[in-house]
Amino acid sequence: MSDEVLVEVDGAVAVITINRPKAKNAVNGAVAEGIAKALDEFDERKDVSVIVITGAGGTFCAGMDLKGFLTGENPMSGGRGFGGIAEKPPTKPIIAAVEGYALAGGCEIALSCDMIVASSEAKFGVPEVKRGLVAAAGGLFRLPQRIPFHIAMEIVLTGDHYGTARMAELGLVNRVTEPGQALAVARELALKIAENAPLALAASKRVIVESADWPAAESFARQGEIVNPIFGSKDAAEGATAFAEKRKPNWSGE
Repeated sequence: MSDEVLVEVDGAVAVITINRPKAKNAVNGAVAEGIAKALDEFDERKDVSVIVITGAGGTFCAGMDLKGFLTGENPMSGGRGFGGIAEKPPTKPIIAAVEGYALAGGCEIALSCDMIVASSEAKFGVPEVKRGLVAAAGGLFRLPQRIPFHIAMEIVLTGDHYGTARMAELGLVNRVTEPGQALAVARELALKIAENAPLALAASKRVIVESADWPAAESFARQGEIVNPIFGSKDAAEGATAFAEKRKPNWSGE
């Protein structure tokens, strides 16, 4: 990875850090490329079950780097869209650990994640309308899927900043932490999730994400296509055996 994106793997948990603190971790071409490459790698690695994404220096991400945009940098990469994630999030569970600002494209990166852990002092918002722009990295459809329609409309159309307490009240934030503790708490949540079977985690995430627009008559058939192979996996056998033997399972991701 480049210096703009740092990657760390600790057991079954990988942490991706946007490392442009002087620019409030704004997304330029190098950031988008670094995140996309990291997600490509972690989607393939059997030893990684859960991913955390965060920002260095007390800010999650302030959105697109407008200076880079004006010089022709592309904030999209790897077929994954803005920030290397917005259009194609990872197949594995991913948690956003948010300190400071998660604004514009930064908020949309957080919305691309499956869970959000945020400092009590964090600020969320999609202020593009204040700049004559439109939030085009998924925020306009993901936000009303996660919170009530009228509140999503207010957030988008005012372009204002909203604090963690309000976002937690609306159900957008999973954990609220003391300032400076978002990454630590996100790691704790990731480790708890990573105790479970990686194939089952990925399949469960896929069903939740994809089933939103399944016709009711097809739901169980489509679910079966995804989950039935899991029941024949080595991990399924290991889980049952470990339960019978009253021990912790040893997952292989197979």
